[in-house]
Parts: sequence; C-alpha cells; structure tokens
Amino acid sequence: MAGRIPQAFLDDLLERVDIVEVIDRRVKLRKSGKNYSARCPFHEEKTPSFSVNPDKQFYYCFGCGAGGNALGFLMDYENLDFPRAVEALASSAGLEVPREPGRGGQASAEREQGNKALYALMEQVCTYYRQQLRQHPEAGRAVQYLKQRGLTGEIARSFALGFAPPGWHNLQQVLGETPAQHALLKDSGMLVENESGKLYDRFRDRVVFPIRDQRGRVVAFGGRVLGDDKPKYLNSPETEIFHKGRELYGLFEARQANRKLDRLIVVEGYMDVIALAQHGISNATATLGTATSKTHLERIYRLCPEVVFCFDGDEAGRKAAVRAMEAALPCMEDGRQARFLFLPEGEDPDTMVRSGGADHFQDLVSSAMPLEEFLFESVAQGLDTGSMDGKARLSKLALPYLRQLPEGVYRQLMFQALAQRTGLDLASLMQLEPAPPPPAPGPDFSDPGPPGHAEAHPQAQPRRREAQHTRSHGYSNLAQAAIALLLHQPAIAALADPATLAELEGDDVGLLREVLALLQRRPESNTAMLLGHWYGTPEGELLSRLAGQERLIPSEGIEQQFVDTMTVLAHAPHRSKLAAQVDKLKLTNYAEVSELEKQRLRELLQEKQRRDARGNKPN
Repeated sequence: MAGRIPQAFLDDLLERVDIVEVIDRRVKLRKSGKNYSARCPFHEEKTPSFSVNPDKQFYYCFGCGAGGNALGFLMDYENLDFPRAVEALASSAGLEVPREPGRGGQASAEREQGNKALYALMEQVCTYYRQQLRQHPEAGRAVQYLKQRGLTGEIARSFALGFAPPGWHNLQQVLGETPAQHALLKDSGMLVENESGKLYDRFRDRVVFPIRDQRGRVVAFGGRVLGDDKPKYLNSPETEIFHKGRELYGLFEARQANRKLDRLIVVEGYMDVIALAQHGISNATATLGTATSKTHLERIYRLCPEVVFCFDGDEAGRKAAVRAMEAALPCMEDGRQARFLFLPEGEDPDTMVRSGGADHFQDLVSSAMPLEEFLFESVAQGLDTGSMDGKARLSKLALPYLRQLPEGVYRQLMFQALAQRTGLDLASLMQLEPAPPPPAPGPDFSDPGPPGHAEAHPQAQPRRREAQHTRSHGYSNLAQAAIALLLHQPAIAALADPATLAELEGDDVGLLREVLALLQRRPESNTAMLLGHWYGTPEGELLSRLAGQERLIPSEGIEQQFVDTMTVLAHAPHRSKLAAQVDKLKLTNYAEVSELEKQRLRELLQEKQRRDARGNKPN
C-alpha cells in the first residue's frame, strides 16, 4: 500500500529540478534581467507579469498572485493532485518516489485503506445509478423529468446523472453481498439504519447527482425526489471522505471544461450548475446545502481571481448574500474580486438561462454588483445617509466589516470609500474608536505622583481590546516583513533566536518561529523548499505572496534589516506590558492605584529608557 512521501525526498527533488526548465516546457519564457518572464498561464493578460526566479526556484505572477515552486506549478497548470505531480516531477528527474508509513502508524494505514475502499464503493454506486437511468423499467419518469428541465443526454453523461429506483434494498442486493460490504455502504452514507437496526437505501425514487472532490473522485450524492417524498432535495451525510463545508458541486467539472478559469459563479442548486453548463456557461459551482464558507472561497481563489455569487432577489437571498459577503471579506487580498448578482423573484439561473439565453445571462454576470457596493448598500439600509446621525451610524456599522479585510490596497480603498460617504477625512476614520472617557487631566507617567482624576468608564474593556488588537496587528506586519527577508535570503536565519519570540502571539509570529526553526535545523533549505513545506495551506499561500515581494526587498543591508526587525519583535512584549499598564491607569481613578502597580510602572519605564539608551528604540 502506498504511504506518505518523505519530506526529505520532496526537498531533494526540488533541489534537483530546475523550475525554469519545468515551466519553459509548458509556457515559453523569456530572459528578463536576472529572472524569466511570460504572460501568466493562469489569467488573461496582455503585458507579461509572470516571473520565474532561477536563484530562488519559485514563480510569481504580479497580476493574479499565483506563486509557488515547480511542484505547485505542475499541480495548478496540469490540474494534478499532489501525489501525481510528485510522480511527474520525479519522472522528469529520473527518480523513483519512495513511500513511508503515514502518521499514526497502523491506525492511519487502516484508515487510508478504508478510505480507498469507500472511494471504490462510491464509484460502483455511481455506475449502478447511471445504469438504472438507462435500463430500469421505471426510469422513464426520471428521463422525462430531466427532459422537462431542458437537459440533453450529453449533459447528463457529462455530470454522470443517475436514477435511484424505488425500493428499500436495491443497493444491498447489488453491492452488499457480505457483512463487510454492508458496513461500507453504511459508512459511505448510502444505507440508513432505523431504530430497530434494519438497513435500507438512503436514496429511493430520485434523480441522483454524483458529488466529486477536486480529484474527480465520487465522495457523495445529491438526490431530487420524483414523487411526493420529503425533503425535495437530499444530500449524503458527512463521512470520512465527504465534508460538505469543503466541497463544491460542479467544481471538478468546471476545471475539466476550462483550462484557465477567470471567474466562478456560485449558484444555489445542482440543476442551476447543469443548466448553465448545457448553455455553454461551464464555470458555475454550488455549495451543498450550506452557506458559502471561507474554506470554499479560499479553494475558489486558488483557481481564479473572481467569484460571482448568484442569489434570488428576495429577503432570503439577500440574507444569504450577506453571509457570503462576511465569508469573503477576510479573503479579499489585492487582485481578488467578488460580485453579487440578484435575480428577479421567482427566477433562478436555470430558468433565466433557458428563457433569456446564455449571452443575456453572461451580461447579467458581468454587470453584477461589486462587493464594495453591496457592503455599503447593505449597512446603509434604513439609514438617512444625508444626515449627520445617519453618516455616524453608517461608519459604526461598516467599520467592523472593513476591519476584516486583509492589509493591502483594496482595504485602503474601502476605507477611502467610507470616508467619502461619511465626509470624514481618511486619517480620522481609520483611527475611529468608541467614545473616550470624560475629559480629565491624567497622570504624568514619566514621574508618577499625585495626578488629576480619570474616572473608570464602561467602554474601558472594549478600548483595551481594540488597543491590544492594534498592537497585535503591528506584530503581524513585522513578522511578515521578517519572513519576506528569510525567503529572500534563508541563510540569515542563523542571526536570530526563535526563543526571543516566545511571548508573542499570533499566526504570523507562529509561522515566523516555525520558519526560523526549520532553517536553523536545515540551513541548506532554499526558497522553493520552504514553499514546498507549507504548500496547500493558508501559510503556504502567505509565503508565496511574500516571496513574490522581492521587488520590495533592499539589495543591500538585508542582514541588518532582519536583525533590527527581530529586535523590535523581541522587545514587543515589554512595550505591550507598558502600554497595557498605561491604558489601565488612564481609565482608573489614580487614587485607587496600588503602590505596587505604581512601582511596577516606574520599573517598566526605567527598563524602556535603558533599552532606548542602547539604541534599540523601535521606529
């Protein structure tokens, strides 16, 4: 049984191959200074923005943000899963791919073997249902339903549509000859066990829609009832191989039909996806009875830069759109786009494309409402934005959404748009906080003594949390700056001690610690190997983006800049303690502050002065 591919082999493979040769065999590259360039194969463009760096062995597109090492390029360009991409790259280098037991020992191996059996079983079930659509005596009702929906036999074959016949034990009779097969059918969700322990088919008298994962394997089914049974649509339950919060119906078919995806349309139902595909719109996908999640969107944005959400124009559709917007905001890095298309009440993509045609529907998609317009329209609903009170309430409602956006130009533009709508200047808006305590003279923190009075305020805790968030965000930016320097010149990891970051929290600081530890453990690592270690994870996407920022890295003084950045991070916990103590005293009656707290503040200030005197004062 195939096991896990050793990380050491992956590192050696990436060291042996030349990314320039790998990409040039598929996309013609031209020398451009020390790098190579081409028009990006992952999005349409007239001016080349796709760059390949032979020294660091990674590629990056400054237009769409695609980036990674040779292995990642093969996966994205040739639509290969990870093991197949490794096999292809190893074959080109004349290497045999070794395998080792997976993590978890015997239990993990048994689980992997069990999953293989589940995948094989689901393919058998899919084949059975497709046969029934052609051969079963009662299949005419299913065929008639599909014809009424305007589907052809060709599109039904493309999506492997099938028919689950009436009856309680069809699958058991055909595929469940042994207790072990019964158990597999139950584990796959295809059989249901009632209170008395009897097993019966989950799907009965329904048109069935196979649900495929990103590798094209059948992992679940959806079924549309032909009679009066409820519910109208039924999905497989979650299993070892199916998690509805991660999968998207039709995504595999969309990738098969489009070598390059510039846009994906997210619709609400199976029939919407299929009807659009039949009319030549092959870039639609649907969630599986759940709201669109951040996981869904990260998967989509790995494939294309734009998503269009298509909803009914009624109240339920608007609420679903707001949930989709909330999921999209943290994903809206520069170069990504989200739009919202609201159809007339009572219409769906299926009916719209059949009545108006593909061109009309494509025009609707192209003119869909941008995320920024939908966001401001949603929060302004019911407000008189012409009044001062309405503008103030608009700011209060919009700011929590805008703060979810990742750092970048798009976030800055969104703040500018809110500033224009409220009449505030941008600097004031970005620093906007809840109302401060009543004005009062505060203590002189450089020489604590009998000061004025600052009363405690009910907004103290929210303001303190806001201040902590601001400081944490600053550490995140510094951590990313340090990671970018490491990606540019991995050898500088020897100049830092990961232990100095132990008191800092945050995902980016945690990633910096891991990168440092890896580089100090394996000092021969290069940029491509670092990208390979985190490929396919959110951390890997961040590393690819930071690696592509080489234009912002200075050509000289990298070592000193890295040391300075690490020094600021190392001193950050001390500054946080001082800031927290100051926040507390500002919001507390000074007479109630204990002598111990006053003494602690003096010590913190003295320590700060000593650090500043040593030339370590952060900028």
